[in-house]
Amino acid sequence: MITQAKQYYIETLEKIRQDGLYKDERIICSPQASKIQVRFPKESPQKEVTNLCSNNYLGLSSHHEILKAAHEGLNQRGYGMSSVRFICGTQDINLELEKKMSAFLGTEDSCLFSSCFDANGAIFEAFLGPEDGIFSDKLVHASLIDGMRLCKAQRHIFEHQNLHELEEKLKSASCRIKMIVTDGVFSMDGDMAKLDEICLLAEKYNTLVMVDDSHATGFIGKTGRGTHEYFGVMGKIDIITTTLGKALGGATGGCVSGRKEMIELLKQRGRPYLFSNALMPPVVYASLKVLDLLTHSTERRDKLENLTAFWRLSLKEAGFDLKPGNTPIVPIMLYDAKLAQSFSRALYE
Repeated sequence: MITQAKQYYIETLEKIRQDGLYKDERIICSPQASKIQVRFPKESPQKEVTNLCSNNYLGLSSHHEILKAAHEGLNQRGYGMSSVRFICGTQDINLELEKKMSAFLGTEDSCLFSSCFDANGAIFEAFLGPEDGIFSDKLVHASLIDGMRLCKAQRHIFEHQNLHELEEKLKSASCRIKMIVTDGVFSMDGDMAKLDEICLLAEKYNTLVMVDDSHATGFIGKTGRGTHEYFGVMGKIDIITTTLGKALGGATGGCVSGRKEMIELLKQRGRPYLFSNALMPPVVYASLKVLDLLTHSTERRDKLENLTAFWRLSLKEAGFDLKPGNTPIVPIMLYDAKLAQSFSRALYE
């Protein structure tokens, strides 16, 4: 390695440590669940801890019916497809899952990806050109930011949840196609985008609406369809991206769901779709079972809603400073990165 480059990397890592931003990995020695066996630091003996930080919102990652379905997929359709979708990677079960995702989300069509990060990396380049404009909340997920950077559309960023600023930008911009981009539930802050108001602005200024609902699909809204159900705007969101890697079983995979002609175009132009392997059959089988469970019962999302309210109230009564919201993402504000790391370690010990 070139000495100058090596020294730069060493100094950069040290700066990350000094700022309290170095990310140590907890070594999990058990299935994902509310109670897990962990080694931290990695040389330490393992111990059982309560897990409050995974995205296993509905507890389906190790659910017996999901495991059974995954085994069935493995036995009947194999381990992997060894191909991208458009060559020889599309099984009938892929189409079945896309159809069920559309039915669950209330959209016209869907397209599966290897991850939601890839899905968000595909959409903007496929749908927008230099004469078009993106109007994005400042705090959208990193995958959306990276996806926007990959396309040549004009980018207009508004302060978090500041819809007055959004309207001013929509009013003044001259674009062929305008697209508002937001998270449904913001993954760091836990608040929800005001989709009802955003849709009104979209109608007023003839604008597309794109929502990443990864932290909402399966449990936000009366029947768990997502933030568009919660705000009563199902059918008004043009493009929804979401993941199979959180509430919907927690394995891997992403999905773009929305207007039929947009999904068709995405399958022709979306580079991560065109050049990534199709989803593993065990994941597809398990995801189909997840959607069956969530379609026939809201018991799990109802329980999560009650637990979230209990958790928020208990933390407030204990004197903690919380960001406002009503989603399962509950930020406890300590206002210092090093303090947050120390607090986390103390809780573990």
